[in-house]
Amino acid sequence: MEIGTNLPNQNVSDYNASDISVLEGLEAVRVRPGMYIGNTDQRGLHHLVDEIVYNCVDEAIAGYCCTILVIIHADNSVEVSDDGRGIPIEIHPTTGVTALQTVMTMLHAGAKFGGHSYKVSGGLHGVGASVVNALSTWLRADVRRNGNIYRQEYRLGIPVSEVEIVGESTHTGTTITFKADDTIFSCNEFDFGILVERLREMAYLNRGLELKINDERTGTERAFYFEGGISSFVRRLNRTKSPLYPLPIYFSKSVNSTAVEVAVQYNEGYSETCLTFANCINTADGGSHLTGFRTALTRVLNDYARRSKLIKESDANFTGDDVREGLACIISVKLPNPQFEGQTKGKLGNADIKGHVETAVFEGMNQYLDEHPLEAKNIIEKCFTSARAREAARKAKELVIRKGLLEGSTLPGKLADCSEKDPDNCELFLVEGDSAGGSAKQGRDRSFQAILPLRGKILNVEKAPPEKMIAHEEIRALVTAIGVGIDTQLDLTKLRYGRIIIMTDADVDGAHIRTLLLTFFFRHMVELINNGHLYIAQPPLYKIQHGKEHTWIFSDKEKEEKLLTLKDKKVEIQRYKGLGEMSPEQLWSTTMNRSTRILLQVTIEDALAADEIFHKLMGDEVLPRKIFIQAYAKTVRNLDI
Repeated sequence: MEIGTNLPNQNVSDYNASDISVLEGLEAVRVRPGMYIGNTDQRGLHHLVDEIVYNCVDEAIAGYCCTILVIIHADNSVEVSDDGRGIPIEIHPTTGVTALQTVMTMLHAGAKFGGHSYKVSGGLHGVGASVVNALSTWLRADVRRNGNIYRQEYRLGIPVSEVEIVGESTHTGTTITFKADDTIFSCNEFDFGILVERLREMAYLNRGLELKINDERTGTERAFYFEGGISSFVRRLNRTKSPLYPLPIYFSKSVNSTAVEVAVQYNEGYSETCLTFANCINTADGGSHLTGFRTALTRVLNDYARRSKLIKESDANFTGDDVREGLACIISVKLPNPQFEGQTKGKLGNADIKGHVETAVFEGMNQYLDEHPLEAKNIIEKCFTSARAREAARKAKELVIRKGLLEGSTLPGKLADCSEKDPDNCELFLVEGDSAGGSAKQGRDRSFQAILPLRGKILNVEKAPPEKMIAHEEIRALVTAIGVGIDTQLDLTKLRYGRIIIMTDADVDGAHIRTLLLTFFFRHMVELINNGHLYIAQPPLYKIQHGKEHTWIFSDKEKEEKLLTLKDKKVEIQRYKGLGEMSPEQLWSTTMNRSTRILLQVTIEDALAADEIFHKLMGDEVLPRKIFIQAYAKTVRNLDI
């Protein structure tokens, strides 16, 4: 049976074997870098450093490396050194070239695949070093081994020299120095702060491993070494919060070739901070290890509460949400052959890990609770308080649903909706106040832009219990308009707008409202951020009139630069503090028109840092906020006097 019909004028001879492109060696990486590192922006740039550091950490996990050093040179090249065994430099029996050249120039070549040198490893499925080489203008590999220093250099992933002896050394290890290719990456400046957080994280996850970083551009140095491992990590998570007990609960268990480590500490807050790792890779989307932990934790605390008669027989069991409120924890598993879902390893898929983690948590938590009855009682009371609050929130939610005020029900009356029905083409502007809301409604494109004015400052959800949040009128309007629900009930398939844009005044009140909204989204709708749906509008700060022409200015620095070009002309400067000061036409042309506006997409590069800053700025503790304000007072951008 034949299917298909030849189209008119179709010439089969126009399509032949010569039309099939074959990319050899590392050429495929340069043509499609996103397939290997996710993207080519700042995140992808820093991923290059991660991959080389992962190789060093693999040496440490195997027991051969104690120190890792990262240097950012003045020309923005990066050097990563370890004191491990050094990459072998002998001729590889299959490739016919040195093992060093094999590792640096061939995808899926390395000691990680045989299973003999590394029982566990991270990295980009074994292609990390070669991918970094392919995406670098130049790269130099120095290997200290056999009493010698061996070197090979590469350009665009291609060797430009043989492996040569360039000196002698009584030590062993590998040093990789590379310069990222500016023609591939849209950002070519390494951020010291981002790399510091990554190295600190690695030090926490590998007890006894020292990681150092030196930024030669500024002369800044940092070093990390944590004897406490992930227990120290949890203490850092809770350092701006009020823990229920002084020291984190820590337990570990090895099953065959898999090692499980867990550290847990409750605090008096309402949010959960749980970070998961597999072979030192941050699995931001969780996976089987997180599922195993949550299942076991709920079971253990329910069993203990009933066994100790801390809850009545007539009381319902704690839910997962109940036992995770105010929880800070780190889950770290190290295993052979990890199976990650997605190119950038967002989720661990190994099914057997769930059972291993469940067993470790069940045994470890049970032992701790039995040996620490006072701390156990505090934890159960925390869960019980959460359960009562959850029940109150459920009743409040049912009430507002009956009144038609929450998701899936009647849209809020003050929402000026758009006519477009495809969410991918729709935008929702969250606007501060009725005045700005009026200008935005008049200036918008009604076909795809919706406007939701918010009256005053929304509730600070960092300090509010769930039932109070559900009852807050502005939050109900916000949740109803977006349509996806909140927390564990969040369903992105019900999203009504592909872009949700926070548009507030450029003053202190506007900045406060923006922070309150970001806190709400981070704590209760974080999937909107993770999936790229949340944005911040950038209205202009100034209008500079020069003759019959005018220029919109978006920062003080831009203003000063513009004034230098107009120093011989008469100019008038108008400062816009509120969106309501702009006419609908001005608001449209500067802030809402897709062809001329500036939008900042909200992303979470470092979930730990984000959690810490939101709690510091919006939580109950005054001292951390005071210290933060004192530290950054000189760099404040918006200040009303």
